[in-house]
Amino acid sequence: MEMVKGNRVALIGTGFVGSSYAFGLLNQGVADELVMIDLNEEKAKGDVLDLNHGKVFAANPLNIKFGTYEDCKNVDIVVICAGANQKPGETRLQLVEKNLKIFHSIVTQVVESGFDGIFLVATNPVDVLTYAVWKYSGFPKERVIGSGTILDTARFRYLLGEYFEVAPQNVHGYIIGEHGDSELPVYSSVDIGGVSVMDMIKKNPKFKQDDLDELFINVRDAAYQIINSKGATYYGIAMGLVRITKAILHNENSILTVSTLLEGEYDEKDVYIGVPAVINRRGVREVTELNLNETEKEQFHKSADVLRNILKPHF
Repeated sequence: MEMVKGNRVALIGTGFVGSSYAFGLLNQGVADELVMIDLNEEKAKGDVLDLNHGKVFAANPLNIKFGTYEDCKNVDIVVICAGANQKPGETRLQLVEKNLKIFHSIVTQVVESGFDGIFLVATNPVDVLTYAVWKYSGFPKERVIGSGTILDTARFRYLLGEYFEVAPQNVHGYIIGEHGDSELPVYSSVDIGGVSVMDMIKKNPKFKQDDLDELFINVRDAAYQIINSKGATYYGIAMGLVRITKAILHNENSILTVSTLLEGEYDEKDVYIGVPAVINRRGVREVTELNLNETEKEQFHKSADVLRNILKPHF
């Protein structure tokens, strides 16, 4: 992929997540051009008009336009937010059958356009569908990325910041694994301002492991709580997608917990799963391997098995 391209993005799917992503992209001035594509053309055209009306208030100009799959030819990133939504009481993994069919059609048309950039996938179950995009597209693994556990990690840092009364930006820790019920917190490597959380618990009786266990449950089940309250989650994940987009387009070499293909890292193979990875203009530069303890290793392998078992009947 050429490094001299402009910063152009095509968004497929202008529902709650897609339109929130577009709004975030406009406000943060990350890209130069955004093409909005949706099966419901009138909805996409309405979003384009609405967003363009706000450009006068944006810090940086963003050329926003309605488009079709043919317009993917010259963009740098195709962001896929299309697909069936998670309903109340439904797990992300129950969405597999519906969304695999939708994705086969989408990816085929994008590739036929001549697109040669990076796929960024947000639709759930994101790990399974990112694997599907990799298979359907034939692209190298570094150019097919899922949003992974970037939102779970953000929720984790936010709640840890609330608990320890520090800004979440000063909390360093990750949620890894499936973006779903089998994900896990890597408490063995969490630190706040360079101080291990495990050490803080040992030294200060007001902090307790039981509290951290409950905190993680709130992270893991946050989506269910939000879906029950308002029908869907979209602001948090949209912000996460903008963050990944920025890391790619600005060639940041930032470490973000995305869904990427493992080929021996963490002793796992042939599975897309959420792990910290270095992200730049070429996509995933490399996976960052955390030093997991034995319990975390076991949990991570179980999470990978969950995803592999879902993939088996389809690939």
